[in-house]
Amino acid sequence: MQYPIGNDANLNNVSEVADAFDLLLSEAKEAYSIPKNAFDNHRVKRGLREADGSGVMAGVTRIGNAHGYVVYEGEKMPDEGALHYRGYDVRHLVRACAEEDRYGFEECAYLLFFGHLPTQEQLNAFNRVLAAYRRLPSRFTEDVLLKAPSRSIMNKMAQGVLALYSYDENPDDTSLENMLRQSMELLARLPVIAAHSYAVFKNVFQDRSLNLHNPHDNLGTAQNFLRIMRSSKSYTEDEAKLLDACLIIHAEHGGGNNSTFACRVLSSSGTDTYSAIGAAIGALKGPRHGGANIKVQEMFDDIKANVSDFRNEDELASYLLKILNGKAYDGSGLIYGMGHAIYTKSDPRAVLLKECARNLAYEKGYGDDFELLEEIERLTPEIFCNYKGVTNRICANVDLYSGLVYRMLDIPVDMYTPLFAMARVSGWCAHRMEEYCTAKKIIRPGYKCIAQNKPYVEIQKR
Repeated sequence: MQYPIGNDANLNNVSEVADAFDLLLSEAKEAYSIPKNAFDNHRVKRGLREADGSGVMAGVTRIGNAHGYVVYEGEKMPDEGALHYRGYDVRHLVRACAEEDRYGFEECAYLLFFGHLPTQEQLNAFNRVLAAYRRLPSRFTEDVLLKAPSRSIMNKMAQGVLALYSYDENPDDTSLENMLRQSMELLARLPVIAAHSYAVFKNVFQDRSLNLHNPHDNLGTAQNFLRIMRSSKSYTEDEAKLLDACLIIHAEHGGGNNSTFACRVLSSSGTDTYSAIGAAIGALKGPRHGGANIKVQEMFDDIKANVSDFRNEDELASYLLKILNGKAYDGSGLIYGMGHAIYTKSDPRAVLLKECARNLAYEKGYGDDFELLEEIERLTPEIFCNYKGVTNRICANVDLYSGLVYRMLDIPVDMYTPLFAMARVSGWCAHRMEEYCTAKKIIRPGYKCIAQNKPYVEIQKR
């Protein structure tokens, strides 16, 4: 098929352009198809996963470890989930802050960056540096965030991070000293970029007033974010401490998760910090990764609209089965918030979020919503196993409860994944520094090309 180009084409007509594009699309579908058996024939680890679902070993890290199963005599066996930051159980970090009634995200970030828990003096110094870095460069909001506003806050955050390169007098220096400085600036500034991006989004796409607030030097990440996000600049200590717990829970998840691996891949090439973190934000945005928390909330609302009594186990189970077989909600056949690539019996992050949110849910009138999520968590594993004809255990993942927590904090859906990014940037930066300082080799896996060699044919003879 030859397509008209140049002076012979009259492509100003919208229908002609659409027809031309449809022809191109049909050829693209053929160009981007690979037989399913090709992956098995060449022993390709799709998604860098082994046949039993365990990950292909791609590196070594001292930063984070997500544990969800054990291998016994060559077989993958379910186990209770555990998550460790630099060897410390994240459950201990979150529960200690709750028991001592204090904030802990900055302490968590210090641990990820420097490998040990800080003394009070060390933590104070760390907080002083973060406070100094929080304010965005002069006119950054006006020149970068207000211009070309986006409906996606995640895309705007990625753009903002990449734009910081232009404001950095030494952006390409990959010494540990410079990467640490850049990492602390990003840790401090990303929440401000997120909040200001949302303010612009509200103003442009929702016709609401533009409220731009600056961070306060005496407040931490969670407090500052709520202060900047809300037009009233007001929040309660319970709200801020619940958000702080969410930030700790989302801060790190090992080197193999998609966004962290993306950061490490770019870092291995020797590129700058802003490019590596921008790529990680792009990866986290995906609905198979950080964007899943939005899908959970949408599915949750769909269930509430279509199940008249969620306490009727048969009615709820029937609708969950409809979702699973693609006849309800988005037709994907996925019950979002259930199942994980690593965790089998339990996701420690989901367990922690339930602990943190339970009391506030009833205080704020979300008790029924909380109980519905618990029912989804309880019923889905058996429904899944019966429908799929498998015995593999699945558990609730962190996304099942995070959306309700954010809703209780009056955080809009558009900000769910950006909140994830605000926390995870601490892990990303730690992994970037570790990759650059230790691996010293570009990540370049192999791909088997199955295209056949062909002779060149002159255009007149095709």
